[in-house]
Amino acid sequence: MTRLSIACALASALALAAPAALVAAERAEQREAQREDPALRAALAEAVAESDSFAHPFDAEVWLLDMAQRLGDRIPDQQARLRLLRQVHAEAKRAEVPPEMVLAVIQVESNFERFAISHAGARGLMQVMPFWLEELGRPEDNLFDVATNLRYGCTILAHYLEVADGRWYEALARYNGSTGQRWYPDRVFAALHTRWSKQ
Repeated sequence: MTRLSIACALASALALAAPAALVAAERAEQREAQREDPALRAALAEAVAESDSFAHPFDAEVWLLDMAQRLGDRIPDQQARLRLLRQVHAEAKRAEVPPEMVLAVIQVESNFERFAISHAGARGLMQVMPFWLEELGRPEDNLFDVATNLRYGCTILAHYLEVADGRWYEALARYNGSTGQRWYPDRVFAALHTRWSKQ
């Protein structure tokens, strides 16, 4: 290898490393700012105390703080963010689906708009179809209620994952009503990998 090719390779590697270093520096600054925020500390302590879907309080603190930071641009109020994240985690764990996948589905389905209604009539965060209320004999259930919507949505997602024998692409396509197509699962996986996957 010539000096020129080594220099080019090194320059390319450094150019790729620079953005990662900037992201790491930004995250370190954000973590430090969060440590110094007594209101956030109090809100997080309350959220951790109320989070029984985690194996250990430390796990709750780490996950909630990490995901709350990622959700900040969509839900500015930190109390509302932590409340939603506790609910997402609890319902995802109850249904035995990864909470990060549920967050990715919510991002794609409603972009965290609680009162979203699709052109097909699906409602709420996880865009649950209202015919389920009649099917279950529960017309009084409110799909705009976060807990109700998450319960229905996570249960439906878990069911389709079971039907698909653990194949996420198929399960997500079924959830969206686009069986056999990849566009919807691709969007969910893009959201999962760019925003919600653990780093």
